[in-house]
Amino acid sequence: MAAVIDVHTHMLTEQYLALLEQHAGPKITLKAVAGGLRAIHLDDAPFMTPVPQMFDYPARIKMMDAVGIDVSVISLTCPNVYWGTPEVSLQAARFMNDDMAAARQRHAGRIEYFCSLPWQHAELALAELKRAKAKGAAGVMVLANIDGEALTAPRFAPVWQAIDALALPVLVHPTAPPGVQAMQMNQFQLTASIGFTFDTTLAVARMLFDGFFDRYTQLKIIASHGAGALPYLIGRLDQCFRNIPACRTQTQSAPSSYMGRLYADSVVFTQQALDLCLEVFGDDQVLFGSDYPHTIGDPVRCLAQVNALHGARREKVRGGNAQRIFNL
Repeated sequence: MAAVIDVHTHMLTEQYLALLEQHAGPKITLKAVAGGLRAIHLDDAPFMTPVPQMFDYPARIKMMDAVGIDVSVISLTCPNVYWGTPEVSLQAARFMNDDMAAARQRHAGRIEYFCSLPWQHAELALAELKRAKAKGAAGVMVLANIDGEALTAPRFAPVWQAIDALALPVLVHPTAPPGVQAMQMNQFQLTASIGFTFDTTLAVARMLFDGFFDRYTQLKIIASHGAGALPYLIGRLDQCFRNIPACRTQTQSAPSSYMGRLYADSVVFTQQALDLCLEVFGDDQVLFGSDYPHTIGDPVRCLAQVNALHGARREKVRGGNAQRIFNL
């Protein structure tokens, strides 16, 4: 039976949160929300709520033991380190990467991590990638937009080239999409339910139409939350590719032809959604994730849905696919 490997799960540090509170304003702020917690806001729309378990490794290991998770590949969550001066962004990345590397050593065999990079400052990002990889990072985490910019923007090419040369897995994780204020996503905290999945869908769709996977052939993109709405929309993307010339300016391959190059996690919350994700991506391309310990993260339900699969498909999603792409 394959080890259970959770590829979508998060941790924070108090140092990181203090830096964010001091340097990320006025666009990004930390304010109280209903329920008694404080949430990180973008343009007054809450989009990430730090909870005590994000700072507590013993609680994480206890949860893993109780649920039956063998390995957690941890990462920072949004808004990552795409704020502040170059020096502050690099410091925030180093705080998180060093803390995760130390946790990996303390909990050997149980913790791996995606490093965070100050993507908006390419030279600093390249140096931090090299440093974090030397300290044991298993991959890279990037948000679906970098302070409003698309991941396919030319200025990020040097970072992608370096990651591609290392053939690393990259977790594309959503954040608040541009325009949250215009879309009134402060109401009902719609950023969490709709905005995040929209952000990932848009980011990956851009990659598919942009020729991104033609340029970077070694890296492994893992699209969060079952790749957003992509499993439901891939047929529409292909239809647009066939009928709209603008969709064919950067690539001559239909979006669906890249499905064998993309990975998705299993953080989808219904069996039907997981089944569709597997149908579109294939049994070798879907990885178990829990989104623990976010307020809507649910390791018990997410693992139960994976365990309800059958045969080789179940073992691949539980951990076999992750063992392969992370070389664990």
